[in-house]
Amino acid sequence: MKSEDTPFEGGPMDGRVLPVLLGLTGHPPKTYRIPVPDPHGGAPTVLVYRRVSRGQGRLTRRWKYVHDPAGERRGGRPGWPWRRPDATPHGKPDDADG
Repeated sequence: MKSEDTPFEGGPMDGRVLPVLLGLTGHPPKTYRIPVPDPHGGAPTVLVYRRVSRGQGRLTRRWKYVHDPAGERRGGRPGWPWRRPDATPHGKPDDADG
């Protein structure tokens, strides 16, 4: 598998460059999670980094990872075009009369 040296910005990994494996499309993953073990034996802390564009290279787009302190998932599910928006309760049509 191919890998690409990818810089990290923000958080404890600020300024580091790590080799990140590329997927089938030639892009690194959209999120990069780094588990950090707890020194007291508790649950590990997970650092979350999001992929953002760092500009255009000679032939391909270059990427970097930016620290996401909240570490939340964005969207949660695929944005299929035939799905209803979350604003309306599932199974109930919009009722303009109240």
